[in-house]
Amino acid sequence: MGLIPDEPQTWLFTMLEIMATFFIVAVGFLILTLIFIFILDRFQTKQAIRRNYPLFGWFRYFFENFGIFFRQYFFAMDREEMPFNREQRSWSYRAAKNLSNTVPFGSTKPISDPGTVLFLNAAFPVLEEDAKLPGTLIFGPNCIKPYQTNSIFNISAMSYGAISKPAVQALSNGAAKAGCWLNTGEGGLTPFHLESGADLVFQIGTAKYGVRNEHGAIDSNKLKAVAAHEQVKMFELKLSQGAKPGKGGILPAVKVSAEISAIRGIPVNQASISPNRHPELETIDDLLKMIDFIRSTTGKPTGFKCVLGSTAWLDELFLEILKRGPDSAPDFITIDGADGGTGAAPLPLMDSVGLPLSNSLPLLVDKLIEYNLKERIKVICSGKLITPSPVAWALCMGADCITSARGFMFSLGCIQALQCDKNTCPAGITTHNKRLQRGLVPENKAERVMHYQQNMLKEVSMIAHSCGVSEPGLLTRDHASLVMPEGPPIVLSKIYPEKPMGSKTPSTANR
Repeated sequence: MGLIPDEPQTWLFTMLEIMATFFIVAVGFLILTLIFIFILDRFQTKQAIRRNYPLFGWFRYFFENFGIFFRQYFFAMDREEMPFNREQRSWSYRAAKNLSNTVPFGSTKPISDPGTVLFLNAAFPVLEEDAKLPGTLIFGPNCIKPYQTNSIFNISAMSYGAISKPAVQALSNGAAKAGCWLNTGEGGLTPFHLESGADLVFQIGTAKYGVRNEHGAIDSNKLKAVAAHEQVKMFELKLSQGAKPGKGGILPAVKVSAEISAIRGIPVNQASISPNRHPELETIDDLLKMIDFIRSTTGKPTGFKCVLGSTAWLDELFLEILKRGPDSAPDFITIDGADGGTGAAPLPLMDSVGLPLSNSLPLLVDKLIEYNLKERIKVICSGKLITPSPVAWALCMGADCITSARGFMFSLGCIQALQCDKNTCPAGITTHNKRLQRGLVPENKAERVMHYQQNMLKEVSMIAHSCGVSEPGLLTRDHASLVMPEGPPIVLSKIYPEKPMGSKTPSTANR
């Protein structure tokens, strides 16, 4: 009986001995590991920093990888970061959560900086009770199945593969709730796009995923099968993309799962690299024939997406349309700025090729007006338009509607981790890792997608009403000004004066 009180004490000492032994072994193992790494670093010949500073050289990689997060959360000011700053992300998050975006004390935006757009408020703004919803846009009025919509802010192209299944489901359901359209991206049509009933724009990329034959050309039967879905409202032929003009889609091998392989018709675990252009399109004639083929096969509006750099081809295109007649024209042109984004692109293209939307949008609109084609060809624009002011600017410049990818990614919870191409997206948006996808609940995020779209429309409308017009589609270049390096701001209509409607005809263009 006298030994019983000692038993717990003996057990405690035994546990302490085990823990001490484990600690000593662990420390010994750690020291041996560090010695091994030190020797390895000292005698390896590939990395100069590690060779000169064994062990300590590894901290360089740590700070390189995590420096972006330290800057984002601790060091960068609200409007300093790129590609999107904290202020832009904050507006997007609050809009998606349907929280108030009212702020106190004053703006942090330096409104006197050259290049800043300032909207010109009217002496007598439109009363809320006199406000109107955006007018109806009709795409392809002469098609068998034209498309009518009131949505001026829609979801831009993001392929299944580039983004995850739950992300596609959330965007699709959110688009249906908001009453806007969703562009499928070049990765093909999936059941996840169709499950909500949302309006869809089917994008045909250079690899023709979803409608290709064994030779990589468009299969008319597959094209008809896609068009048979009532939800597919339009077809977009992708010529180029903002972040990588002159380069096709890039889907890393790590993201090519069996399911994506089946949908795209490509091998599993092999990188999907689309051609840098459509091989069969070499001339303006080829482009117009392709548009006519898709439109006549599907019966639905068809246009193309491009990034402007060289612009002489626009004169050639519009002149040829005037010769053939307005029915030969694309039903819309989606203009993507060089400031557009993507999941993966070569840095030289992303940094230095193509015109930003601030240059290319007014250029395209003015060309359409010159050739009297602005009413026939609708203008959709995209490229870093994720908050109300840039969207309102685009409408002022002549865009008929706007699409955004990264804005809607923020509505899904994107934290700008810049992991899109690595299959390690912590928000579950651009990864096919099931564990990471678990964090993205489609039912919840669909509500945020809806709120983001609706709050965007609400605040763009607020700008329009302040400028004295009843709905956003009535904004013109007279409603905004641009801050100049010297002197007062200048009204956009004086910086970008529109040419007279129809000032160019086949005869004058030839001259």
